[in-house]
Amino acid sequence: MNRRHFLSSSLAAAGAAVLPTDGFAVEAVAARPAEHDFNLNYAPHLGTFDEHAGSDPVDQITFMAEQGFTAFEDNGMRGRSVSEQQRIADALQEHDMQMGVFVAHDIPWGEPRLTSGDPAHRAAFLDDIRSSVAVAQRVNATWMTVVPGHVHPRLDMGYQTAHVIDTLREAAAILEPHGLVMVLEPLNTHTDHPGMFLTESPQAYAICRAVDSPACKILFDCYHQQITEGNLIPNIDGAWDEIAYFQVGDNPGRNEPTSGEINYRNVFKHIHEKGFDGVVGMEHGQSQPGRAGEQAVIDAYVTSDDF
Repeated sequence: MNRRHFLSSSLAAAGAAVLPTDGFAVEAVAARPAEHDFNLNYAPHLGTFDEHAGSDPVDQITFMAEQGFTAFEDNGMRGRSVSEQQRIADALQEHDMQMGVFVAHDIPWGEPRLTSGDPAHRAAFLDDIRSSVAVAQRVNATWMTVVPGHVHPRLDMGYQTAHVIDTLREAAAILEPHGLVMVLEPLNTHTDHPGMFLTESPQAYAICRAVDSPACKILFDCYHQQITEGNLIPNIDGAWDEIAYFQVGDNPGRNEPTSGEINYRNVFKHIHEKGFDGVVGMEHGQSQPGRAGEQAVIDAYVTSDDF
């Protein structure tokens, strides 16, 4: 059991304690236990529970914590103001929640930037990585998402791969001294992102092995990999040594677990038994609208985490 949940549950079970203060007896208010005690560190994002918690990020994080979620992710963190980043960081610290990924750079949708070997594209990417170090430190993040961009239409894949590896080695040298990790996310080209260079978990694995740095690992998004290659558990096992982060969403629809074809209970049980103690990002929508749909998301994680 998570220590934070154990302590708050113990206080609640003991009831209100009587403490002396200047000769008077006062009741101490017992901490409220979280609604659920999950096995894994599932991370909602802003907007997941705005029908329950409202639009304010701090209120949403508070609601997540009350439900038992122990992590949080925000792809757009890098674009938020410093003051907003600090508010979010303070809320996460208050609720003992772990910061998950944010996107580390301007993702080159539709452009073959890192695959091209163009020095200007490489320099712009590395500048983004440097600026993301300060963001990560401000919000107490460890991981940041990196997407290399599109396939180059006129270069052999071997050359493109070499260009990506060279750039990532330079980025890793920036991140390593700070204990930060970029996580490479393969994306599916069939449904969401046609033309992307990085699509398969074995491909991401080979690139990480070539970069050979603790600052370069894999973000294994089960939604994308179900579409691209399926065979989720064997591919998780094959790439295990280079996986640092998971994201989830069911297929079809990219909504909460139990809404599609993936047996997330087995996937979650498998990575838990392998000792994964990192973050599982809830990068998906909801299959039902409104407040009931948000509750269905919570219920889906309770069901899928029941092992």
